[in-house]
Amino acid sequence: MTNTFELQDAHTAADLRTYLARVRVVDDTAVRLIAGGGVLAVYCAVLYPRGLLDSSPTILGLRTLAETSGARFDRVVPPAAISDRLAALDASERAGAVSLPDSDVRTSWSGIAPPRGGWERIGSLSSVALELAARDGAGEISRAVPENTGDLRVQRVRSQVWSRPLDGYADVPSGVAFAAGSLGFLVGEEEIPLYSSGQWFRASPVRGHVLVRTGRGV
Repeated sequence: MTNTFELQDAHTAADLRTYLARVRVVDDTAVRLIAGGGVLAVYCAVLYPRGLLDSSPTILGLRTLAETSGARFDRVVPPAAISDRLAALDASERAGAVSLPDSDVRTSWSGIAPPRGGWERIGSLSSVALELAARDGAGEISRAVPENTGDLRVQRVRSQVWSRPLDGYADVPSGVAFAAGSLGFLVGEEEIPLYSSGQWFRASPVRGHVLVRTGRGV
């Protein structure tokens, strides 16, 4: 295990900073960083159950970046901590190792591991259709949740909206559209491949991946 990582170049560092900024708008609590084999995988949670009675699907975002130091670790840390360290490197105008915080944060979703294999392509999604679904869902939530509404009410409405089936795919929640749009994965017109493996789905646009665990197969 190591406590630092190094990115391939300044462009890669800027890419990670942009991704983390988008992650923090969705959920500023934690990101899961997994390094190994020259790759840094950065997971975030877009939607997940908050308690035993919450039937929300687990929806994760994933960006992978080239890592050059040979680091190996699996850590769950606040996204702000990594953003601050990247900003400090950028201010110094030099490349270097990015250190990880001394301790991890606890989340209910970070122990959920998508399958590494067994993915079967089951179709494709239109990036334009996903953008429309994300916009419509966000508008519905905005209308349904007045200002100064408590977190529980907001979570309940978000869960209701983003758990609904995506048009054309009865088992795929529309939260896929929200995740892809809010994390910056939708750029231009693209036919996005959709895969399944057990109770998981994966949509893989060019800029990242959206992973969904549903109740199917349980």
